[in-house]
Amino acid sequence: MGRDLERASEGDEAREHTCSSRIDGCTCDTTPVLGLARVRGRSMEPGLHDGDLLLVRYAVTPVPGRVVVARFADGTVAVKRAVERRDRGWWLLSDNAAEGVDSRHRGAVPEADVLAVVVLRLGLPWLGWPRVRRLRR
Repeated sequence: MGRDLERASEGDEAREHTCSSRIDGCTCDTTPVLGLARVRGRSMEPGLHDGDLLLVRYAVTPVPGRVVVARFADGTVAVKRAVERRDRGWWLLSDNAAEGVDSRHRGAVPEADVLAVVVLRLGLPWLGWPRVRRLRR
C-alpha cells in the first residue's frame, strides 16, 4: 500500500511514488489530514467505550491532556491520553488505569509514533449511537 503507480497527467509515462502517511508507511506528500479510528477495549472508559468511532487529525503535535492515536514499540496502535512530553517522547496513559497497556508498561512513545490527535467522537443516531461530542481534556 505504501508504493503506488501514478499515471502522469500529460503523456503516457507512468512513474512510481511513495506516500508520507505515517499510518501506512507511505512517503509521498499526500498525507491525509483527517481519518477515522475505532476504540477497542475498555482502557479509555468512562469517556470512550469499546466500538466508539473517532475523527482524528494527522500530523498534529499533541498537547498534554489530548487523546491521541499512537503506535507502541511492539507495533500495537492504541488510543491513549497524552499526559506529558518527556525526553524520549510522549507519556501516554489509559483513562481507566485498571485496563489496557500504556506508558507505565511500555515507556514513552517517540514523537514520530504519535500518529494522530482525536478531534471528536462520532455518533450515528440512526444506529443508536450517541451524538457527536467534542472530547474534554
